[in-house]
Amino acid sequence: MLKISQLHKSYPIGDSSLHVLKGIDLEVNEGEMVAIMGSSGSGKSTLLNIIGILDDYDEGDYTLDGVVIKDLTEKKAAIYRNKFLGFIFQSFNLINYKNALENVALPLYYQGMKRKERQEKAKYHLEKVGLLDWAHHLPNELSGGQKQRVAIARALAADPKLLMADEPTGALDTTTSYDIMEFLQQLNDEGKTLLIVTHEEDIAAMCKRVVRLRDGVIMEDKIVEQVRAATVNV
Repeated sequence: MLKISQLHKSYPIGDSSLHVLKGIDLEVNEGEMVAIMGSSGSGKSTLLNIIGILDDYDEGDYTLDGVVIKDLTEKKAAIYRNKFLGFIFQSFNLINYKNALENVALPLYYQGMKRKERQEKAKYHLEKVGLLDWAHHLPNELSGGQKQRVAIARALAADPKLLMADEPTGALDTTTSYDIMEFLQQLNDEGKTLLIVTHEEDIAAMCKRVVRLRDGVIMEDKIVEQVRAATVNV
């Protein structure tokens, strides 16, 4: 599914440069649920941007679903992102003047899908996250948990190979966070591959594998006994 080897990334700072990623080796197989952890400055955001085809790398290799990801044009990068990846963000990133249905349908518009078909598919995914009755509500009429569920439906709409979540519970209270993690675990049970960036130990424990970064290096990569969100008393 995803294979990275000896990945390096530096950013220029004045006359020198900051070496952010220092030879990362990472492999994620289909059906895994992986947490990526690390303090500020560890390189996890840079790694996520590279995996998400939002940034390029200096050295190494990155293959996604058998496709080499390197030196892509903006157009090609956008095509691959839309084809392979679904994104869930801490701040939801919904378009405020579009209702839930329109937000979910947006990736399908960029795929060139006809209006009726993308609306039907958007309704299907809103129903999947339990929000079909809220299809015509604007984001400011939704709670934080509902906004994140709309964001998840949008990420799922294009049927991505890999679902990437950047601090998906960071803006939510504990109860709502666990509800969202329970839903993500269900998606993983159905075979969806998930990569979750988090700084919260309890959220990482709800994944099946934890990768810890420090100073641009993977310090730990281990399989963990998954805590099921539905069993945790808040």
